Amino acid sequence: MNIGRVVLDGIDVSAADRPRLKAAIEAELTRIVAERGIAGELRQGIALPSLRVPQIAVAPATKPAQLGTAIAGAVGAGVGGARR
Repeated sequence: MNIGRVVLDGIDVSAADRPRLKAAIEAELTRIVAERGIAGELRQGIALPSLRVPQIAVAPATKPAQLGTAIAGAVGAGVGGARR
């Protein structure tokens, strides 16, 4: 899976926090995909211009690792793998 970019509407992430956010998204999404897999139609290697995912609630003091975990959970839901 290759994610070209993540758009966060209304969430300000400092340049210093972006590497931690990226690492958290990658680690959690790797765990989710390993656990649940992805939807059958996505296994064919198709390219999607965008993927709508469930909204996440973010408190003002949310740390990059927590935000990354929440984002990965939403993306995991968007790619539709079934729980094993």
